[in-house]
Amino acid sequence: MEYKVVPFAASIDPKKNINGHIAEQLESLIKHHTERDWKYVRVENITTFVHQEIGCFGFGAKPAQTYFTHLVVFQK
Repeated sequence: MEYKVVPFAASIDPKKNINGHIAEQLESLIKHHTERDWKYVRVENITTFVHQEIGCFGFGAKPAQTYFTHLVVFQK
């Protein structure tokens, strides 16, 4: 069995129905891959923590950050 994992980040237009717009984009991504014989499995949410950088005497210091990534999983 093969798996394919595709990052998903919706682009939001505040003038449109936000939830509907996100759903349309996800649906389009799923249709694109199912037309190529991939079967949709699920959406995974991955949280990544990046530690802070101290810098030299505080110069160039960067705060810690948390990134949230949405991945769409398909299988063949």
